[in-house]
Amino acid sequence: MNKLAEKVQQALVTAIDNDDLVLPTLPEVALKIRQAAEDPEISINHLSKVISRDTALSARLIKVVNSPLMRATQEVTDLHTAITRLGTNYSSNLAIGLVMEQIFHARSEVVELKMREVWRRSLEVAGVSYALCRSHSQLKPDQAALGGLVHQIGVLPILTYAEDHYELLSDPVSLNHVIESIHPLLGDKLLGGWDFPEMLAKLPGQYLNLERDSASLDYIDLVQVAVLYCHQGTDHPLANVAVSTLPAIKKLRVDPYSDALRAELDEARSMFY
Repeated sequence: MNKLAEKVQQALVTAIDNDDLVLPTLPEVALKIRQAAEDPEISINHLSKVISRDTALSARLIKVVNSPLMRATQEVTDLHTAITRLGTNYSSNLAIGLVMEQIFHARSEVVELKMREVWRRSLEVAGVSYALCRSHSQLKPDQAALGGLVHQIGVLPILTYAEDHYELLSDPVSLNHVIESIHPLLGDKLLGGWDFPEMLAKLPGQYLNLERDSASLDYIDLVQVAVLYCHQGTDHPLANVAVSTLPAIKKLRVDPYSDALRAELDEARSMFY
């Protein structure tokens, strides 16, 4: 790591430790969806009303329900039917994840492009996590997708910081070093502050630990495998990982080189676009 990256990393860690770093808040619509979903007696009508206040989010949920991985014989054209198809818990988790896009906005074009890139990769990882979970585990696919959508959430405060520090913004190598080393710590802090469930709250800090071996398959395993799959064929160091040796793969009990699995996961990459 170069001197600028070290300096910025130290400044950010100090700011985190002293609670001086301003972290993004959960979007208001996500808070309202979560509040509604916490009611055990919630009706589909009520959740529909809450989600329908955000027309872009409503359209995304309908599109997801009609994606190849979920599509039934009849196309879904309205939000009420989409939520009926998915169920209230499922719908609320996916909606909370998808609405995160609202905080991926920047003042500068350089940071905006980087944020778009991070969000695009998060959507791909969410789709692959969903498919792996649905076909190869007893866990909940909506939680796996939510994990994929937020696994890089810690990148946001770093990019916001960079907008106010041109020295970092103009040095992409240093910026990438800082992102890679700090985003897991910030991600854990963000999800903890947003009261995410325990099974996801520590995901940003652990999904890159390739030696991690939990007692049983969990959402961190699923996101880890999805991240590695989505980096295949790129020039990123994660593309060179020997996937077949991972503890997460062994728990999933899949052949990572199977043509059938590759076809399924390739299709899943675009399900949340």
